[in-house]
Amino acid sequence: MKRIIMYVGMLLMLSFIASPCLAEEKVYRIEVLQVAKIDAFQIAYNGFLDVLRNNGFAPGKNLKINRVILDYNVEGGGFLDKMGILFKIRSEASRIAEAKPDLAITIGTPATKYARDKITGAGIPLVFIAVAIPQAAGCPSLTNGGPGVTGATLYMDMKNALKIVRTAFPNLKTVGMISSEDENGIAHIDEAKKNAPAFGMKVLSKQVSKSDGILPAAKELRAQGVEAYIIPLDTYYGIKNYQNVNDLNGFCRENKIPVLSFVFQHTKGAVLSVGSDFDTVGGLGGQNAVKILKEGRKPESLPILKQEDLKIMVDTERMKALGIEMPMQILQIAKPAQ
Repeated sequence: MKRIIMYVGMLLMLSFIASPCLAEEKVYRIEVLQVAKIDAFQIAYNGFLDVLRNNGFAPGKNLKINRVILDYNVEGGGFLDKMGILFKIRSEASRIAEAKPDLAITIGTPATKYARDKITGAGIPLVFIAVAIPQAAGCPSLTNGGPGVTGATLYMDMKNALKIVRTAFPNLKTVGMISSEDENGIAHIDEAKKNAPAFGMKVLSKQVSKSDGILPAAKELRAQGVEAYIIPLDTYYGIKNYQNVNDLNGFCRENKIPVLSFVFQHTKGAVLSVGSDFDTVGGLGGQNAVKILKEGRKPESLPILKQEDLKIMVDTERMKALGIEMPMQILQIAKPAQ
């Protein structure tokens, strides 16, 4: 009997000693890397955090996040500046690899494309968000991120997007698209050019440097017969406090032609916006992150997620200013611009 009592007492004592350690909750560490500070990236990041919070991960409690936003010299925008940002991305990737966090998040294509190998090579799971074309960020396919990588993409089926444009503007024949060297912008234009003929449209394009103003390119395309402009998913439009968007809007207002956007975010002057919602896509990335942290899933076992249905937004005030009457089938499903 004495032996039993002593045994139970020892167990209680060990339990008492161990309990403080057992009560300590694991603190997960996440490193976040992005290039350029733009509103759309912040919206995606907020959507990502909302999903983590809803699944029990609270910053400052059981979650520690270190976020690095690399500045890009948009005023320079030359070869040396591009090499400089590439060096910064790879330098940060090396730092993340050494830090050994539980998870790394990359926002946008450049950060994902140029940081992925160093991060995953260190055995750190990587989740990306706000990438338009996964293949442009080094992924094998639209749904496969490759070893150590998964994420959520802004990808939209260009056929569906152009079908919406054709429905909204039945007589539109020639559209203009202007991009920088941004991988997302280039990919959008390539996809639009490839699919536009099936909808009786032609896409004329012009590539500019991130440091260039938009008006010379817009005027050149207008002289070639452009009847409307479509803004692609390109950081060129989000930098410098949306100066390029404002300039394009002013030019189109003077010429009484519409601006359309393949970015689902209220773009000043855009009559019609079609695309994936940054908040939704950020949340999809958060879903994959939760599975990695909570369930121990391998990133490569999780498919890249995307928003299934494109969202539509119309600016009725701009429609009235341009004398545009949009079909009711578009107006019934579109969200009004705020």
